Amino acid sequence: MSRTTRRRLPPLLLAAVGTGALIAPQAAHAAPRPADPVAAIERAAHPLRSTDPGGSTRDLRPLGDMVGDATVVGLGEATHGTHEFFTMKERVFRHLVEEKGFTSFAQEVSWTTGLRFDAYVRGERDDDVRALVHRELAKTPWDTEEYVHLLTWMRAYNDEHPGRQLRFVGDDLNYPELGAEVFDGVLDYAGAHEPALRPELARLYAPMRRLADGDAYMARPLAEREKLAERARRAYELLADQRPKGGSEAFAWALQHARSLAQTADILAYDLGSPEGQRAAMLHRDRVMAHNTAWWQRRTGAKVLLSAHNAHVAYVSYDARYPKMQGAFLRDRLGERYVSVGFTFDRGGLMAQSADSEVWKPRSLAPATPGMNEYTLDKVRHDDYFLDTRTAPAAARTWLADARPTRSIGTAYPDGPWKIPLGRSHDVLIHLHEVTAAHRQR
Repeated sequence: MSRTTRRRLPPLLLAAVGTGALIAPQAAHAAPRPADPVAAIERAAHPLRSTDPGGSTRDLRPLGDMVGDATVVGLGEATHGTHEFFTMKERVFRHLVEEKGFTSFAQEVSWTTGLRFDAYVRGERDDDVRALVHRELAKTPWDTEEYVHLLTWMRAYNDEHPGRQLRFVGDDLNYPELGAEVFDGVLDYAGAHEPALRPELARLYAPMRRLADGDAYMARPLAEREKLAERARRAYELLADQRPKGGSEAFAWALQHARSLAQTADILAYDLGSPEGQRAAMLHRDRVMAHNTAWWQRRTGAKVLLSAHNAHVAYVSYDARYPKMQGAFLRDRLGERYVSVGFTFDRGGLMAQSADSEVWKPRSLAPATPGMNEYTLDKVRHDDYFLDTRTAPAAARTWLADARPTRSIGTAYPDGPWKIPLGRSHDVLIHLHEVTAAHRQR
């Protein structure tokens, strides 16, 4: 969809993502600052040949330079329902696989789903890929043709490269299901290596396992959920105390399964009906996603492309309900070996639910208006481009450091725009002129 150049005339955000304070309508139409940053951004911009996977990726080589020696690259999405964000993720992942040695794709989906997708792409299960995606992601924004395409490509790549396997990671909490694989991963290890411990682990997990459906679990009284969390933490501690000398791969994976169950039980024990409970739960979730991603990278040694909403891969939060984002936790852990890449767009389509309906419907957004980040970004002569916010000219960096209205849309629409400082949120920006709605599976 990309054209290299176009006229410079200015063209007339319940989700897994955070929100922030709504911007009053008059703020969204504030006059641009006198110092026009467009020329400075244009000097730093690298045009995109396409947003579709396949074909040459020579235009992405500067992006590879921006990634540098990073071992985890967070690649966001400005909405949870836009075709081009999903296809561009596959395109970037393919490039990083071929040119930068990346082999893992992490996504803000449950640890259980990650295990199942990982088994699929490595040929360890023969599900129909469409049925698998629908079964695992029907309650998420990613039950789409675009994710079917990604998993299909990963499986085909692995078939052709048996010595260099791509992996799929779910770095999030176990919802909407606490999969049997996670419980069995702990209990099978204990049965083989710590048989005296297995009966107690099974006893601790039994009531949690009976409530494997996340919605049924959340319907239980808070006091019961708090006791379930105590049991999950106790199981984790009992297993952790049996750490073998010198380490063990089997133990490390069993402990991670136990950790995932404790992480999930902990977040389901917060009082989500109170503002304080919501903030604590969301802080817990972003910390958990960062921990699981960093654990996977350290354990496997693989370089990881981390896919999530812009907000979750960012360094700063624009919403009081989300005290600290996954990107900030990853920067704390990895330093400059973590790089955050965000998306912006000027106009076009997306799929979204509404505040009172879980039905996914196509939505259309008009061009960004004066005072919005996207309004200025879209004045650059390239339709689709990317730039390094760290090394852009001073005038661009100064402009990018300011918070101003920006589209950041989660599961439901309308949502935003929100005040976001793009340069302080991401190391790299990908801007698209016009986008279209993702294709939900039917």
